[in-house]
Amino acid sequence: MATQDQKRKAATQTGLYLIVIVAIAVVANMLSFKAYSRIDTTRNERYTLSKGSGRLLGSLKTPIQVDAYVKTGLPQLDAFVRDLTDLLKEYEREGKGKFKFTIIEPNTDELRDQAKEAGLQEQPFGEMSATGEDQAAIAQGYLGLVFKYGSEKAVIPALPLQNGGDGLEFWVTNKIREIRDKADDIKHRIGVITGKDELKLTDANLVAKQGQGGGGPTLKGILEQAFPFYKVEDLDLKDGASAIDKDLAGIIITQPQKDYSEKELRRIDEFLMLGGKSLAVFASAVNLKPNDASLSASLSTHGLEKLLDGYGIHLNKDAVFDHGAQFRVQVMTQTGQPVWLRHPGIAHVINDPRMDEKTKLLDTGFAGFFRLDEVIFPFPSSLELKRDKQPADVKLEAVARSTPATNVDTSDTIDMKLRDQWKPKAKQDQRVLAAYADGKLKSAFAGSPSEDVKAPERAPSPSRVLVVSSSLFLTNPFAYAGNGPELGGQFAMFGAVGGDPKLLALAQPYTKYLTNTIIAFKNTLDWMAGDADLVASSAKLLGEPSLTYSSVTKPKFKAEDNEEEMKKKDEEYRAARKNLQANVQWSLILGMPLLFGAFGVLRWRNRQSRRDALKV
Repeated sequence: MATQDQKRKAATQTGLYLIVIVAIAVVANMLSFKAYSRIDTTRNERYTLSKGSGRLLGSLKTPIQVDAYVKTGLPQLDAFVRDLTDLLKEYEREGKGKFKFTIIEPNTDELRDQAKEAGLQEQPFGEMSATGEDQAAIAQGYLGLVFKYGSEKAVIPALPLQNGGDGLEFWVTNKIREIRDKADDIKHRIGVITGKDELKLTDANLVAKQGQGGGGPTLKGILEQAFPFYKVEDLDLKDGASAIDKDLAGIIITQPQKDYSEKELRRIDEFLMLGGKSLAVFASAVNLKPNDASLSASLSTHGLEKLLDGYGIHLNKDAVFDHGAQFRVQVMTQTGQPVWLRHPGIAHVINDPRMDEKTKLLDTGFAGFFRLDEVIFPFPSSLELKRDKQPADVKLEAVARSTPATNVDTSDTIDMKLRDQWKPKAKQDQRVLAAYADGKLKSAFAGSPSEDVKAPERAPSPSRVLVVSSSLFLTNPFAYAGNGPELGGQFAMFGAVGGDPKLLALAQPYTKYLTNTIIAFKNTLDWMAGDADLVASSAKLLGEPSLTYSSVTKPKFKAEDNEEEMKKKDEEYRAARKNLQANVQWSLILGMPLLFGAFGVLRWRNRQSRRDALKV
């Protein structure tokens, strides 16, 4: 009798549990249908829309229509289209009626003609067999987006399929911004100061010159193609003869070879004192001449310190050598043996989450370096922050630092050639490489008025100053020094005549760092134009970062380390990472099943004990 009662009781409890579970599932689905949201734990928010993209949609005056032309039929394509559809649904949800989209698969001649007329490019898609057999599936079709906003139309002719959808939000958001600015006549004009024999954004020194005609991509060309909503234009100060155009959003100073006059510096200060303006300086005291394979550097700040000092950022007349985070590249010798070439004068700054606020190497929360894990600073000088120069309500922060294993050189000329041994010449300490001031800035020339240039003692609204103390930050330093001189006219057909083969060989592996350089520059333009909340979409280009090993200390290289010692430290670091990976792997393979098994045994023993107690 007792047994029958226990069975009925157990059946009743089981039924109640099932009813409760079903009720919870139904209510949860109803709630999710009414107020859908996703929890995205990826560092770059890969599966959710960044807040900046949502605010961009909120700024639209009329709804935007996006026609997504897709191709399906292959597993990789199908997965990509699912991710694209989910992303467009996120835009639609955040747009609150201002974003509409349609998925179109051109499977008829009429739809294919429609895609072609819209500006899309038909492309081939191939995919190897998942079974490992030597077979491949081939398809032909369209994979692009057409944007319609007001009377304007914009197109992404081919979406990047290779990286599994990484960067989709970046391209979509920037295209929305481009068509909005064009339709609503929104302009972002940035002036780049010329006339100083400066490093130009039009210089073709991002890659090594090859073949006939030389040339190659330029930073300005990349900006005009990918981010046409920024109009970067030359700005000749003409010795301060007239005020700077107040309609400019900001000013950029690149590495000069000529000195700035005080009147020119006062004109820049006058511009910032208008309020709501920005200044970005990409320059250091380390001066190298283009096409000079000797890499002989001279030290000069060209008068910039007279301006920057007033904003609380002092530019030192020195060259920084970071032996703890130096640029390194492995190359093959003529005998086929790999060797490491290194240069502590090119700081390889890597984000280390173990550092505290006062010593962290890279501030990945700052707009310019947002979520960047590494940035290269070629030939930097040190900066010092002078908080007494600005009012307390002006924010003055360092956003990039060297490691503590850093020394500086203050010689008039410095040999920057790559070599096997680099000896420290002074006490080693951490140095600031990039810093900014943000707020109602006090004039750099406050207390010393000028008859020719009159500016208020303080800006009426917040202005910004960023100093990236790296002379060749905006270029490839090995292409800059190793490329041959420009040959105009009929001689241009000879291409890279006179280039240095060794430096040009190093220019190729350096290009992998240029993606982060370009993103940092684009993010800086967003920061200057007041659109810093859109930098989160730029981080989507980087994909999900690889695993970090906080318990495994990265190798620390010293100036006196030879090739064998560096190789030994690298091998020890790799071995430590491999051991950690093996421990994690076996913990997941064996640890979790054993844990669940132990839990099951405990539950079984507990239930058996209760049954024994009931029998008694």
